[in-house]
Amino acid sequence: MSYFAAAVVRDEGGWSAAEVNLRGATDIDDVADRLRDVEPDADLSLLFVEADDAYLVILRLDEGEDLRVFGSDSAYAEESRLGALLIGDLKTSVTGLEEVDEPRPAAGGDEETDQPAVDPEADPVGDADLLADLGIPAQKLLALCGHEGMLPADVTAEICAVLGCGDEVEELREV
Repeated sequence: MSYFAAAVVRDEGGWSAAEVNLRGATDIDDVADRLRDVEPDADLSLLFVEADDAYLVILRLDEGEDLRVFGSDSAYAEESRLGALLIGDLKTSVTGLEEVDEPRPAAGGDEETDQPAVDPEADPVGDADLLADLGIPAQKLLALCGHEGMLPADVTAEICAVLGCGDEVEELREV
């Protein structure tokens, strides 16, 4: 399974981004250490891991501590060693959020508006609120991940545009 892992870190000077190699990582703590190593003094560190145009995992560290993790689909843990390492221990499904899991309108409604906010096949896990204080509440994150046609790279680009670090991540993709 191929992956792209981009760390986005914020310190007094603003945002910067770096690609992170996850090969040989032994556990989630090892991945968190690699994220910390990008900028040890960062106020905020995010790691976006995109796998096979199907899965997105976001890790967050505040001042190098308190690891929080969100995965777009629990199936990633079953399909890949890296997926198991990143989200295999997450048992909390986040599809039960009231604002996201709304009942569908009765038959006869417009198909464009009938779409559920989250892909019914996906099972997002972890902390969907990990970006809420940055302007991306859980409902928006889940809607982005579940939007038909949105690849993990598209979701990362949308999130980074809101955060103000979209250009930094795009430069990593072009290398």
